[in-house]
Amino acid sequence: MTRITAENSIFVAGHRGLVGSAVERKLREKGFRKLLTKTREELDLADQGQVRAFFLDQQPDAVVLAAAKVGGIGANSTLPAEFIYSNLVIEVNVIHQAWLSGVKKLLFLGSSCIYPKFAQQPIREESLLTGPLEPTNEAYAIAKIAGLKMCEYYSRQYGASFISVMPTNLYGPGDNFDLETSHVLPAMIRKFDDANRRGEPRVLLWGTGKPRREFLHVDDLADACVFLLERHSDPQPVNIGWGEDIAVSDLAEMVRRVVGYGGQIEWDTSRPDGTPRKLLDVSRLKSLGWAPSISLEKGIEQTYRWYCKHRTHILDGGRK
Repeated sequence: MTRITAENSIFVAGHRGLVGSAVERKLREKGFRKLLTKTREELDLADQGQVRAFFLDQQPDAVVLAAAKVGGIGANSTLPAEFIYSNLVIEVNVIHQAWLSGVKKLLFLGSSCIYPKFAQQPIREESLLTGPLEPTNEAYAIAKIAGLKMCEYYSRQYGASFISVMPTNLYGPGDNFDLETSHVLPAMIRKFDDANRRGEPRVLLWGTGKPRREFLHVDDLADACVFLLERHSDPQPVNIGWGEDIAVSDLAEMVRRVVGYGGQIEWDTSRPDGTPRKLLDVSRLKSLGWAPSISLEKGIEQTYRWYCKHRTHILDGGRK
């Protein structure tokens, strides 16, 4: 087994994003000090030449590949070419150059959307490629499947210690609250807060509210990633989730309660629901000895406090 310790240098690709920033925080909390980070302006992961030069110069011992183009149902539906191209090119460049430069371990962040739309619930890792994908995020899912398989094949053919994880729906500090591109939970926080501040009597949400979703605080995900970097080398993918789900309508009530909004909720049923249910089977991760610790309501409260603190900057076009 390839073990990564605090003595190793680690390149966190995508350290400014929701996942990457959480992984960087967790690594520092665990005593890792040799962390390599680059902004998009300093290193364009879509540029093969730049990525090759970076790996040749820095020679990281490990890589956490959290860089990706992400978005909600709206963005995925309207920008499929951008989602598949951007994610494929980042994955190909980073994974291949990591192998060429002799990286000891790479952790690839996949997504639970890689599973079939009607996969048996809860979804086991073996469900991958057993049925059609959810059409609204198919391009993103195909790109993520390619990255996962690339890690698996490099491990099989070259003996590389490249592992993959499939997180469930994530949220937390540093999330994207742009209503055009955000996921469901941060979008709800933004909508309820805006309505509260404006004194609006109702909030309109997408879909029917009937789908069920599982949510994991990004700090829990980061803890699981560090745990696997330190203790796991099997190339077979690992689900990371809470192990419980909630109806979107119940989530809306929880967010409304946390925000303190007293108006009505209306559902725009002309908008897509997406996958009816998405709950991950986390028994593989649990058997390795890891479990989450941040409850959904506690996590939403923490995320809402972060949003309020950074709201002005967020509305000005920033995310942090």
